[in-house]
Amino acid sequence: MKRALVTGGSGALGAAICRRLAADGHHVYVHANTNLAHAEELAGEIVAAGGRAQAVAFDVADRTGSEAALEALLAEGPIQIVVNNAGVHDDAVMPAMRIEQWSRVIDICLNGFFNVTQPLLMPMIRTRWGRIVNVSSVAALTGNRGQTNYAAAKAGLHGATKSLALELASRGITVNAVAPGIIASPMSDAAFPREAIEKLVPMKRAGTPEEVADLIAFLASERAAYISGQVISINGAMI
Repeated sequence: MKRALVTGGSGALGAAICRRLAADGHHVYVHANTNLAHAEELAGEIVAAGGRAQAVAFDVADRTGSEAALEALLAEGPIQIVVNNAGVHDDAVMPAMRIEQWSRVIDICLNGFFNVTQPLLMPMIRTRWGRIVNVSSVAALTGNRGQTNYAAAKAGLHGATKSLALELASRGITVNAVAPGIIASPMSDAAFPREAIEKLVPMKRAGTPEEVADLIAFLASERAAYISGQVISINGAMI
């Protein structure tokens, strides 16, 4: 049984990823920052269904706090599957964007990737097997008005994904990014009315968290051993 860490596991997409990885037989760490109760509820649901899961809480933007939390997890053994799903957006057109908005999004979406992934690499390398999946966004590929900070952070993940894939390719570890388009969630449902989705998405619907989770689960599996350094879109033919 491999151990998997899903950051942002308490959100709509994160929860779907956690459930899918648990269904595949992995021990899943459901990560949260401020929403620990939700993560604990999800972990309990997975355990009740016959899976293995536990909740963990730390701020991915806090390097010291992340290291301490990960050190405790590594005491039980290496983590071989990492899904960097934690993210946030704080939108404003750039002429009106505050430095706090820029820094917060970069800190969580991009620096958080480093703070979580880097401490896990050497234990993973020693096992000669690993899967790292970074959750990006269609905004990193096309840009989006009001999301210069978010698009920059997610585009940074693309470069990091490709570079880290090269570094780890000979160690049995793959590194990929998944770039979702409009995915159904309470947040996107409020931002994108049905009419807007029908205009933006050729498939005329939002994707589901489960569809994204299925793709991530495949990339985390043995079957995807020869796929690395890729940015894979899942957006209903938007681009």
